[in-house]
Amino acid sequence: MATLTALDGFRVLPGFLSRGEQQDLLSDVFARAKQAPFYTPTMPRTGAPMSVRMTNFGAFGWVTDKEQGYRYEVFHPFTGRPWPDIPDRLLEIWQEVCDYDAEPEACLVNLYQGDAKMGLHVDSDEEAWDAPVLSISLGDTALFRIGGVLRSDPTRSVRLSSGDVCILAGPSRRAFHGVDRILNGTSSLIPQGGRINLTLRRVTEP
Repeated sequence: MATLTALDGFRVLPGFLSRGEQQDLLSDVFARAKQAPFYTPTMPRTGAPMSVRMTNFGAFGWVTDKEQGYRYEVFHPFTGRPWPDIPDRLLEIWQEVCDYDAEPEACLVNLYQGDAKMGLHVDSDEEAWDAPVLSISLGDTALFRIGGVLRSDPTRSVRLSSGDVCILAGPSRRAFHGVDRILNGTSSLIPQGGRINLTLRRVTEP
């Protein structure tokens, strides 16, 4: 499979998952979302709602709110229950494409619909900064933007389609990245439309 490279350690594996694998993974996501429903997070300090809805799988879940800001928690903020386990297929993908000895501990699930997007940011709330960040796209195509380790560095845009896998490792692990917008209607995978992004991270140091 072709690989796009923008920074050392940044890889995109187009079409990594077949349509059948995507459908099976989507079923796993929706089943777990019944235990840990999607919700709208809020920004630190301002309390402004984010445009994406989210949930988590794994031992830890990434959350944010006005009062305590960005962090990892072991319980869903609204149900108070532990997060569901990470689907086995996601753990297999991590082992297949990530050169890292320990398993991921968190899977952030972002649901993009309508004009939802994600501003440039760096995943920096983890202790295990040497671990890669692995992203799997399901549903509509996203215009993904990645830059350098400084917010002012030049950026480039990459299309991430359903079934694509994206890896940020090495220097790119500290790169600013985000989602400019979703190309609505480019996939029929999700019945109600939109895009689901699954982001696997190692939180604690092994």
